[in-house]
Amino acid sequence: MSNKHEERATMIAAGDLQEFVPFGRDYCRHHPNALNLQLRELQPASELWSSDGAAGLVGSFQEVTIHEKQKESWQLRKGVSDVGEVDYDEELYVAGNVVIWSKGSKSQASTVYKAFTVDSPVLQALWCDFTIPQEKCGKDDSNNEMVEKCICILQSSCINVHSIEGKDFVAALPFQVANVWPTKYGLLFERSSSSHEVPPSPPREPLPTMFSMLHPLDEITPLICKSGGRLCHVNNSITIWILKFSQQVGTPQHLATSSSLTAHLRSLSKGESPVASPFQNYSSIHSQSRSGSSPSVHSRSPSISNMAALSRSHSPALGVQSFSGVQRFNFSSNTQSPKRQNISHSPNNTSNDSFIVPETESIVPELCIDHLWTETIMNVRYEKNSQASKVFITTDLCGQKFLCFLVDSQLQLRCVKFQESNDKSQLIFGSVTSIQAKDAAPVEGIDTLLVLEGSGNLVLYTGVVRVGKVFIPGLPAPSLTMSNQMPRPSTPLDSVSTPSKPLNKHLAPLDEGVLLSPVPELRDSSKLHESSYIDDCTFQQLGTFIHSVRDPVHNRVTLELSNNTTVRIAIPEIATSELVKRCLQGIKSILPKEIAVQMLVKWYNAYNAPGGPSYHSEWNLFVTCLMNMMGYNTDRLAWTRNLDFEGSLSPVIAPKKARPSEIGSDEDWEYLLNSDYHRNFESHPLAGALGLDPLEISTLKEDFLHSLSLDSSTLLFSHIPAIFFVLHLIYEELKLNSLMGEGIRSLVFLLVQLARDLELEAYIDYYYRDYPALVKTSRQACIIEQVQTGFMHHPSFFSAEPPSIFQWLSSCLRGEGVQPYPYLPGICERSKLVVLVCTTRKASAVPVAGSQEAASGSVKSHTSVSNLAEKLVIWMTNVGFTLRDLESLPFGVALPIRDAIYRCREQPASDWPEAVCLLIGRQDLSKQAHEGNLPKSKSVMLSSDVPSGAEAEEEDDGMNDMNQEVMSLIWSEDLRVQEVRRLLQSAHPVRVNVVQMPEVSDHEYIEEKENRLLQLCQRTMALPVGRGMFTLFSYHPIPTEPLPIPKLNLTGRAPPRNTTVDLNSGNIDVPPNMACWASFHNGVAAGLKIAPTSQIDSAWIVYNKPKNADLANEYAGFLMALGLNGHLTKLATLNIHDYLTKGHEMTSIGLLLGVSAAKLGTMDMAITRLLSIHIPALLPPTSTELDVPHNVQVAAVIGIGLVYQGTAHRHTAEVLLAEIGRPPGPEMEYCTDRESYSLASGLALGMVCLGHGSNLIGMSDLNVPEQLYQYMVGGHRRFQAGMHRERHKSPSYQIKEGDTINVDVTCPGATLALAMIYLKTNNRSIADWLRAPDTMYLLDFVKPEFLLLRALARCLILWDDILPDSKWVDSNVPQIIRENSISRQATELPSSEDLNLETLAQARVYIIAGACLSLGFRFAGSENIAAFNCLVRDFSLPLPSPHHPFPTGHYNLETCLSVVLLSLAMVMAGSGNLKVLQLCRFMHKKTGGEMNYGFHLAHHMALGLLFLGGGRYSLSTSDSSIAALLCALYPHFPVHSTDNRYHLQALRHLYVLAAEPRLLVPVDVDTNTPCYALLEVTFKGTQWYEETTEEMMAPTLLPELHLLKQIRVKGPRYWELLIDLSKGMHHLKSILSKDGVLYVKLRAGQLSYKEDPKGWRSLLAQTVTHRNSEARAFKAVRRLERREMSETFELFQIRLVLEFFNSRSHQDKMGRNPSRGLFMNSEFLPVMKCTVDNTLDQWVQAGGDVSLRSYLSGQPAEECQSSMLACFLVYYAVATPGQLAAGGLEGSTSFSELLLKFRQLKMPVRTLLRLAPLLLGNPESMVW
Repeated sequence: MSNKHEERATMIAAGDLQEFVPFGRDYCRHHPNALNLQLRELQPASELWSSDGAAGLVGSFQEVTIHEKQKESWQLRKGVSDVGEVDYDEELYVAGNVVIWSKGSKSQASTVYKAFTVDSPVLQALWCDFTIPQEKCGKDDSNNEMVEKCICILQSSCINVHSIEGKDFVAALPFQVANVWPTKYGLLFERSSSSHEVPPSPPREPLPTMFSMLHPLDEITPLICKSGGRLCHVNNSITIWILKFSQQVGTPQHLATSSSLTAHLRSLSKGESPVASPFQNYSSIHSQSRSGSSPSVHSRSPSISNMAALSRSHSPALGVQSFSGVQRFNFSSNTQSPKRQNISHSPNNTSNDSFIVPETESIVPELCIDHLWTETIMNVRYEKNSQASKVFITTDLCGQKFLCFLVDSQLQLRCVKFQESNDKSQLIFGSVTSIQAKDAAPVEGIDTLLVLEGSGNLVLYTGVVRVGKVFIPGLPAPSLTMSNQMPRPSTPLDSVSTPSKPLNKHLAPLDEGVLLSPVPELRDSSKLHESSYIDDCTFQQLGTFIHSVRDPVHNRVTLELSNNTTVRIAIPEIATSELVKRCLQGIKSILPKEIAVQMLVKWYNAYNAPGGPSYHSEWNLFVTCLMNMMGYNTDRLAWTRNLDFEGSLSPVIAPKKARPSEIGSDEDWEYLLNSDYHRNFESHPLAGALGLDPLEISTLKEDFLHSLSLDSSTLLFSHIPAIFFVLHLIYEELKLNSLMGEGIRSLVFLLVQLARDLELEAYIDYYYRDYPALVKTSRQACIIEQVQTGFMHHPSFFSAEPPSIFQWLSSCLRGEGVQPYPYLPGICERSKLVVLVCTTRKASAVPVAGSQEAASGSVKSHTSVSNLAEKLVIWMTNVGFTLRDLESLPFGVALPIRDAIYRCREQPASDWPEAVCLLIGRQDLSKQAHEGNLPKSKSVMLSSDVPSGAEAEEEDDGMNDMNQEVMSLIWSEDLRVQEVRRLLQSAHPVRVNVVQMPEVSDHEYIEEKENRLLQLCQRTMALPVGRGMFTLFSYHPIPTEPLPIPKLNLTGRAPPRNTTVDLNSGNIDVPPNMACWASFHNGVAAGLKIAPTSQIDSAWIVYNKPKNADLANEYAGFLMALGLNGHLTKLATLNIHDYLTKGHEMTSIGLLLGVSAAKLGTMDMAITRLLSIHIPALLPPTSTELDVPHNVQVAAVIGIGLVYQGTAHRHTAEVLLAEIGRPPGPEMEYCTDRESYSLASGLALGMVCLGHGSNLIGMSDLNVPEQLYQYMVGGHRRFQAGMHRERHKSPSYQIKEGDTINVDVTCPGATLALAMIYLKTNNRSIADWLRAPDTMYLLDFVKPEFLLLRALARCLILWDDILPDSKWVDSNVPQIIRENSISRQATELPSSEDLNLETLAQARVYIIAGACLSLGFRFAGSENIAAFNCLVRDFSLPLPSPHHPFPTGHYNLETCLSVVLLSLAMVMAGSGNLKVLQLCRFMHKKTGGEMNYGFHLAHHMALGLLFLGGGRYSLSTSDSSIAALLCALYPHFPVHSTDNRYHLQALRHLYVLAAEPRLLVPVDVDTNTPCYALLEVTFKGTQWYEETTEEMMAPTLLPELHLLKQIRVKGPRYWELLIDLSKGMHHLKSILSKDGVLYVKLRAGQLSYKEDPKGWRSLLAQTVTHRNSEARAFKAVRRLERREMSETFELFQIRLVLEFFNSRSHQDKMGRNPSRGLFMNSEFLPVMKCTVDNTLDQWVQAGGDVSLRSYLSGQPAEECQSSMLACFLVYYAVATPGQLAAGGLEGSTSFSELLLKFRQLKMPVRTLLRLAPLLLGNPESMVW
């Protein structure tokens, strides 16, 4: 009977019984696959055989054969999620060719995550994580590896690997695979050794059995064995191997050398996902040879043995086919041994020892195994058939690790305890303990082990200690109990079996894995096993019994039943209440492990008995259970006897609640009178008002009080002091969590009882001060006899004075010396954190148990307060302190932390980590660290505001992808952006408005309309260049769609009938190929929309190639644009070659310029070779002359300049210098458009020697400046030196130049080359060469437009002399021209008749235009007001008056006006200035007369520059930018759309190289929308101005970054943010390159500038968090006034607040920064302090002094006064009576004597003032 009672008493109730069917099976039924037919055969056997009893069972065995077993299998694991801890199962189901990965939990339906169908039957499917080493980027990051989570599907000939990122790999298998396992390092394969394999010849080593694959792209390499000598272990023994990296160190003998990896076991108690745990570090091979056992075991769903974690092995093994005739990794067998000793010892004999055929290169092994442990065999006969069918690692409740392997034939589970050595260099294995078991599975979630005994019972073990039977509701319990004897409860590690070869102790402790050596296949175990099993289970033939245990996940496990159904149960947790969990964890850490396990087992049985307690009564049950284990009789103890357990109790407790009578007793009445409810009722004001007499409570019987004693034989009796101290530390820890108030009140009852019984007066007094109402009510003590006290173990860390975290903080704040504070590692983490944070001196926390390391504080005092606050905040982040933790801290403790956070929030550093920014409430900074772009959806949402009709029209104008939201903030007051879109759109027909005069016939009228359209088309064709500027880098293309290129519409519509006017009607002559360059520009404009950060690749570029040949010009422009934004480098070389061989001129131009721009200044040899093919001068003299089109040569020459920009490469410079003056050759070569080639050579030469000036190293013999001067002014041609002189011997038959230089051809190129070489050098001698002629004679020799270039070149050289005023502009004009220029008012004739007025007028406008252009370069992108005003004045100067027309000629005037307009646009680039926009619109409307294509091009380029990149970009003034702008804005514009004579039109797009992002867009971090914010920009001092500060309202274009010192987000609206450019510009550049997003955070109580422009609606209020803390403190004071304080926590917090503000460190801070203001309201603190002082003083005067005096003398105080007395003691920090007595205060006679003694007791003076009358014996009422 007692046995039965014990069984019942230790029964554990399992929860959540559910029938289990793999989700994949149901899903497969509907899967479109031929598998459906096969699955129908897998119906449960109960449906196939309706007969009863044994016949039905045997029939089901016969029906479900082993061959069918392969049809389906599955495995489960714990859900792995990036977002926190999730509790769901993942299932991997395999059937036929289909693998289904599903996810689901009991609360959530299963869903398919991925389904895979492969070509051949799936042999195995498994999860595996592959590690991809990352490149080390300068920092010593430990996380330099990336884990790729994958699923692996094994087929007969290959293995498919699918990563969750979407990557797919297929690895061919070089051999038949018998099995595959995932490890930490990758996959391990076992080669299937088929019977027909050719035996190896005598000298050859047999082929290896084990192989590894570290990544799907790596080769499969053999596994080698590290241990020297031969591996001759006894057959059938279990062997453990450790898996490590092998390192090759030079010679082959080191192939097997292990890298420094040591074993590191991770704890199983964290409930991590099985994929990573516990063998992330431990990868173990284990054998699963259960194929010979009873077929019923495999009839359902065999799972795959898994190698990533021993704990994740799954019950039935793979099908027989995997094992047929194979001895799986039998390392002890000679024929199949994978040992590699010969490789290690005979390096010279590689031909015989290589793993593969000698002719091929030897495969270097990547992993090796090292022997760790082998099971010692005691009885050879007994162990004959002992192969393990299942292996896993489990952890017991105290963290001890056991390796368990199930030996089927013996019905045994063998457990080996193992642990790390102290230096972590090796593993120590203990002896083997056997448990009778038919099956077993680890329950990781609660550190236990589920064992299925032979009798059919399910038993729970922790390690090798039996916990109890598992009762499963709904399943009949087995009727027989187990007959076998249980092993000892625990096996200590006394008899340690040392590893046969210990690991090297000097190796650094890194990760390793463990391998188990599997044992050979059992040949004929099925009969043996089946017969013994059937005999065992005869008594259960009629019932349903459990067959096997499989698929353990966390605390859930699947049971396979004998009727072929599966059910899933959950093993209950050890505790659910947070308080109980903490206490168990603390007690466990302090007790010896054996006692801790027994204690936990007893608690687990009591808690999880069938019909156990509810969540609310869990604590009551825990207290009862714990006190019983300590020796208390809880039935006799008053407060534990009355604990409510709510519901049926465990059998242990049930008898104690039984009452002798149902009618009640006197004890019930006494219990009611003693209850809190009765006390609260008596103190209610209504009771006093009604005059109710208080009831007399009869005191408890004396004999009942004193007859209680403790049983010293109980488990925990000797450890009561240690347990008490640990519970006290947990009590202190819970005080720091304001959410655990209920738990503290529960715990204090237990602590008071223990403190009374241990006679610890200091602790009782301490608890009384905290909870006066609770402590005084429980007076019952238990007597511990003197003899029993001797048995108690008093630990060394036990202190007589109670550790108090609040008191400790108070001492710190008052500046007193403090003792180290004790803490429990892992449990009292918050106490440790607060101790280390809240002190400015070095603090330390001493660990109570576990590790001996002292966690010394890293917070020390520093000179600057802000520095300390920053260190504090950063340190708190490092230890994982979050805002959530701060919210739950009591307000007094949190105040110093909040103060530090508040100070850091005001002025944070811009480079702080993200976690720090979140802690201080600066989400703007943390989000900035992510460097996110503006939400892409914003522009889409905003563009949808346009009406649908207009949207359809506008969808193809190429300007839809602009960020409207940002542009509406920049230009919020008008519709200038819509106006720009209207001016620049070229996709819609143009309006042709021609009035038909009466005398004009219809045919002539049509011609007139078409001529008008032809004029308008000159403008339309010029628009795309400007549109490209406007939409620059504004679009992120979709990789699956081609780039939309808006069509170039050259048709018109004539009002009033809106008839179409077309140029192709044949009525007028239209120039051939008129639109080819316009299409090219259209393609460039479309391509330049693509942002440089977009993700595009070579395939997408080729994918955009049009099928229609008419669009080839657009595609050519698209290629050039891709080069300008840096994407062309992704284009494969093969594709480049393919484009160039087509011979399409435009494509070649675009491609050559594009690749050159992408490789700017790199001297890339591949690109140089590509360009050289197109430049005859760079080819050897004997090379074949290629027919390269002229324009392609021009593009190639510019390309050479770009690739070699700034390098001063001698050979390139020499060739380009010669090419400027290349003479025309015989026939027609070099005769047409020579000007553009000469200009290109000059520009390229200027780029190569950019800014080098006279420092051209190694080029002095070339006389570069003199040669260029000659090209500029003319003279005799020099002898052509170099290897190309042969080429130029024959003169041209077309052009007769003689031996003089043709200045008209060479002058522009030479002039600009001089300008670029001497750019910004201020070289006056060279500049004087470029001065305009000052005599009429010399002026006649220079073309007026060359004067523009000379003036420009001279100003660029004298860079620092350029001044933004009219005087400086006029100073460039020679005196002769100034004196003789005709003013608008003057009509007199010039002073001399020799002067040519037309020449003078032309020279003047061109020189002024040149000076204006240089002004534009000098102040490009600066928005300089003086330069702007000067240029606006000059724009209006040359305009002729109607009465006195200028003799300059219309063409010259338009050219100069266009140049000045471009200069204006350069200065105001990106700003969208309204005045310049008006000028551009004025020029846009001029379409008649002399307005040709080139002028329209210039005007719309100016418009594009004005709105560069939609206001996000501006121009730079760096040398490289000026070179690019000189190419793009060359002041000679084409006459018609196909004109490339003087300048190649494609170069107009090189402005992109000068554009830089400079728009700063504040984005509100909370709403994620752009907003206005005030910036304070500080400029560095220069020679023109001192350091100055400007205020700007962002979004705004910043000045050039090199001019700035710092940028600050300013003002009361947003939190301040400083970007300091003196530390480097990288941070700001990265912000600007990512759309310029600067995250800002609105202060509390403020509105944005958009909602509240004037700032009149903002609330001048404190932030919410500060008000909360004030409000809480205020409520506490009000309760004190009403005398309703039942606990003193809040009063202690008020005391801490006051001490903090009075602390010296805080006073110092306020002294340094008086303007910063108080953290809390300055009026609030004094009011609160006075209120508390007055209330307590009134209490003392009203009779409280009597209670105080009796307390100080050690007498009990009155019950009604106890609460206020405790408040007084806490608030004034009064010492305990014992301390006062020890201090000798009683005998004091004078106040000064008291003062001295008080100082020693460290009590504040205000306390002394209140206690002095009492201590000095003054009977008068106290007056303060």
